Amino acid sequence: MREREFWELVDEVFGRAYGRSLARDQRMDRLGGRNVIEALEAGEEPRVVWNVLCDQMGVPDGERWGADHMAPPMPKGGPRLSR
Repeated sequence: MREREFWELVDEVFGRAYGRSLARDQRMDRLGGRNVIEALEAGEEPRVVWNVLCDQMGVPDGERWGADHMAPPMPKGGPRLSR
């Protein structure tokens, strides 16, 4: 997943205004207490950040990928989630 696709999904699943607010304000323990923007800037894979955000917000698997998106493969080497 590219970062552009990540932001398209944010807009589609959460709505542009709410999604951008989540990206700035929602801290995620599984990403070391960072928000979406900080995690992406730190080099986390967009797919990993997306799944963590969706898990935290309770978005079911069937609703995560929007109408025109397929779930991209996980990054090689697995996620670098902070624990």
